[in-house]
Parts: sequence; structure tokens; C-alpha cells
Amino acid sequence: MTAVTASTPSSPFGRAWRTVRLLTTNPWTVIGWPLVILGAIFVMTWTIWWLIFASVDPADLTETADGIRFNGAVSYIFVYMLVISVQAVNLAFPLALGFGSTRRAFSLGSGLAFVLLSAAYAVVLTIGAWLEELTDGWGLHGAFFRTFYLATDAGWLAQWWIYFCWFVFFFFTGTIFAAMYVRWKALGLTAAFVALGVLVVATIAVLTLTATWHLFWEALAELGTIGIASAALVPAVLAAVVGYLVLRRATPRG
Repeated sequence: MTAVTASTPSSPFGRAWRTVRLLTTNPWTVIGWPLVILGAIFVMTWTIWWLIFASVDPADLTETADGIRFNGAVSYIFVYMLVISVQAVNLAFPLALGFGSTRRAFSLGSGLAFVLLSAAYAVVLTIGAWLEELTDGWGLHGAFFRTFYLATDAGWLAQWWIYFCWFVFFFFTGTIFAAMYVRWKALGLTAAFVALGVLVVATIAVLTLTATWHLFWEALAELGTIGIASAALVPAVLAAVVGYLVLRRATPRG
């Protein structure tokens, strides 16, 4: 007679890792396509820089070089990560539960996936920043990866940390909107956007009515790019917790 051995339940990490694999089943969506678009944006941005330099007076080259360092081209990839997190949670949540995953394992797994993707993308942007500095702004004194709101002179580890923090912020911010949609569909998503709008308007109103805008800008200047990026982890953690609490009672619907 052959003895039947009961299968050993997988560890919490193993259950979370299955969610990581589920979210990255199609690497083209979460890795390949974003990098292709980022490369295309870089080429277009560099071309615009070249056209600008080709059309300005040589006496104005220095002033022009300072001007092109202020751009938001690279911010695309951060916003795209927010979209990816929304799509990933919305599409993978019912599938994961269908495969026997728990809501807790799914939340932990998606969080782990987002942290790993943030670390990997931060490495990519840090390499880009290093090449940018090595080539003196790609030969045109430009700033694509080291634009004013992301650059630091504190070393490459600090540069990586800035990118990592912002990726984590956008990934986990997306989980709130995705969780609201999964649980309450369009009504929940609309409520989330309305709440965000009210929060932004209320903040602007308080700063305006109390005439404390100068204190706000001074605080940002004192924090610097590293401090601001690090502070972004606070709302990211709150977003992760809220997203989990919402998904904990969410029911997949067709």
C-alpha cells in the first residue's frame, strides 16, 4: 500500500510570492513597454534640445542650457507606474482569489512586487543619471534623468534612493484607487478622486488664508530632493494600509 503524504501548506512568503509571479506574468507590460516608451521620450526630448540649440544665438547658449534643465519628461514613468498598479490590482485580484490566494497574501504579494519593481526601475534611472553626468547632459548640457526635482549631489546611492521613494509612492498610491474600484466600482473610484480633490483644495485654502505659502516653500527647500522623496514614503505606507483594509472585504465581480 502506498502512503499518501499530505501536502505541506506553503509559507506566508510562498503565498505572497505567487502573487508576485502573477503580477509579473507578462514582463512586457510591467518592464518592457515602459522602458520602450521612456526611451522614445528621451529621444524626442534630446531632439528638441538639439533643435533649440541649433536655433539660438551662440551668445545665449549658456542661458539656454540652464533653461532646458527644467523639464518633466522623466516624470512619465512614475505616473505610468501608478497606472500599472491600478491595472494590476484590478485585474489580478479576482484571478488570485480564484487560484486560492487570500486577500492578505494578495496584498503582501502585490506590495512586494511593487517594492521590487521600484528598486529595479530606480537602478535603471540611476544608471541613466550616471550616463547623463558622464556625457555632460548628453552633449547638450541637458537634464533628463537628473532634472531639478530629482537630482542630488550626495552620491549615487542617494540618487537611487530618490528614484526608489518616488516609485514606491506612485505604485502604492495606485493601490488605493484600484482597491476602491475593486470593492465599489465606479462609485468608489469617483469618491476617491473627489476626496483627493477636496484634500488638495483644502490644503491650498489653508496655506492661502493663513498666508503661509512662504513657510511651505521654505520647508521644501530645507528638505531638499532627498528629504522630500523620503517624506513621500509616509503617504505610500498609509496608501498600502488603506488599500489592504479596503481589499480585505472586497468581493470580485464579473
